[in-house]
Amino acid sequence: MSSDTFVIDPSARMPGADIWFALPAGFVPVPSADVAGMEEVPAVAERQQHSLEALATMLTGPAGTQQCVELLAPVRRLAQVLAYSGVIHCSVGAHRDDEGDGSLLLSLFTVGWQETSWAPRGVTAARAAAAMPGAGHVETLELPCGPASLVEVRTSPQLGDTRQDLLQVVAYVPFPDARKLAILTLSTTAVHRSDQYRNLLRESARMVTFENPLPKDHGEA
Repeated sequence: MSSDTFVIDPSARMPGADIWFALPAGFVPVPSADVAGMEEVPAVAERQQHSLEALATMLTGPAGTQQCVELLAPVRRLAQVLAYSGVIHCSVGAHRDDEGDGSLLLSLFTVGWQETSWAPRGVTAARAAAAMPGAGHVETLELPCGPASLVEVRTSPQLGDTRQDLLQVVAYVPFPDARKLAILTLSTTAVHRSDQYRNLLRESARMVTFENPLPKDHGEA
């Protein structure tokens, strides 16, 4: 028997939900607008700052709040770079670099949708992977929910006046009707831990299902 504990988000029971997944350990869901927001209105900026401070306290505790807020700055810029239409979920991950100096490694996990023309699901997943420019690692996956693909890309996007090394691992999981793709993206500036993040996203993709895995509530039709 597994000792894993899962907390069910209310969105998992929303009518019309068509994808379910489990957050990896160490990830905290956040409103993407509060992380990636770029509004210059003072009241909005103040609300976003409070959101970041609350997130930092949740990740590291009160003693490490200010340090974590500073570390979250590149993650916020990362959210701005990666923001795209179709995103339905955003989480920030915080993990200790146990194989290195013990520093805090931050990442961004998103789930989104992309419409696509019909083709066999394995073909759709392969095409999506092949279309990713600059891919340094490509593999096919056979998940419990069907065929998928995984791609790793390293880039150095311009963020303001500086460039930031960025590792982006993407899993493409076709929906059963083969007319849209679920896109799981794990992004981090900790490019030296690519193997670990690739394994993390691979395992996360294995938890994806397009059929409601939850027991029906009492009295539910």
